Amino acid sequence: MALAVRVVYCGAGYKSKYLQLKKKLEDEFPGRLDICGEGTPQATGFFEVMVAGKLIHSKKKGDGYVDTESKFLKLVAAIKAALAQG
Repeated sequence: MALAVRVVYCGAGYKSKYLQLKKKLEDEFPGRLDICGEGTPQATGFFEVMVAGKLIHSKKKGDGYVDTESKFLKLVAAIKAALAQG
């Protein structure tokens, strides 16, 4: 069963950032993730990433975008831990 990864992003312009992250995660975990993105209907500044229902990355809480290797590796670690738990 694929692990759920949900990204809520600002619908006013962050879709490309979501699609970049989705591709990178799919390349890292081929066939193991169910990634869905939801653009907000108005400008929110959101770029929130949840793994198995747990908030792992939050632009609104100061994490910014997933734009560095360390931020990406934080998501990878959370995904690996969630996959290990089954």
